[in-house]
Amino acid sequence: MGSGAGSRRQMSFLGSGGVRLAADVVGDPGGPPAVFFHGAGQTRHAWGAAADQLAAAGWYAVAVDLRGHGDSDWPGEGGYGLERFAEDVVAVVGAVGAAPAVVAASLGGMAVLAAQGRHPDQLFQALVLVDVTPRLELNGVRRVVGFMAAHPDGFASLEEAGAAIAGYLPERSRRRELGGLTRVLRQRGDGRWQWRWDPRLLAEMDPAAVAQRTATLETVLTAAARRVKVPTLVVRGGRSDVISDQGVAHFLDAVPHATPLTVPDAGHMVAGDRNDAFCGAIVAFLAQHQAGCRR
Repeated sequence: MGSGAGSRRQMSFLGSGGVRLAADVVGDPGGPPAVFFHGAGQTRHAWGAAADQLAAAGWYAVAVDLRGHGDSDWPGEGGYGLERFAEDVVAVVGAVGAAPAVVAASLGGMAVLAAQGRHPDQLFQALVLVDVTPRLELNGVRRVVGFMAAHPDGFASLEEAGAAIAGYLPERSRRRELGGLTRVLRQRGDGRWQWRWDPRLLAEMDPAAVAQRTATLETVLTAAARRVKVPTLVVRGGRSDVISDQGVAHFLDAVPHATPLTVPDAGHMVAGDRNDAFCGAIVAFLAQHQAGCRR
């Protein structure tokens, strides 16, 4: 493929402990870099439209599969602590070759904050956090974890998987074309369809320990957020049950220069729920800082 804004190619990065991280890149490699990190249970494909729009605006967009997700490697025992995800962020940012703009949701956003918290210098030129702040709503977190854990044996068909997703996201239009689900599901040898993420991830999200983990995360990530000095946009879904207005206010207390944005009629997965509004907002925000991200 060429290097025009509409072309896409695959590449990989070497993360913490030698874990290979799969990625898609689109846009001019000479343009300012923008790196995307998705949430738990998602893949790099969640950012397809946003990456394309940034590429069309002159960016070199890199969408990464987190460890244990999509086409990235599944690490060995103990490979899913937040510190490992944070080390992967540092590795990817270093390999990109210039301090990039970063767009990160949910688990990806936690990893990005944790990475900055462990690093003495500013890792990014600009930061967009998508429905993630240090203060999480426990009921919303439990709902997300509950859905991830609800189908340990997978699905008999893509239709069954589609019905499960529709039940989890009733406000979103149901897919008519199910082929796109293969980006988040893979077919096992027995014919059943399994999520494209390592089931061992759930050991780090044990429902019985979610309350304690959430409280610990708030302390760690609030301290990390205070180290963020670059232009920052924090995006919240208006219907999100994971991040509240109070959570955003708490973040703004730690990062007072940040700009808050609520996307109406979007839940926790803002990009999937209101993709046009989301893409327009991040393209406009990052356009203000594009020159500073130039290689």
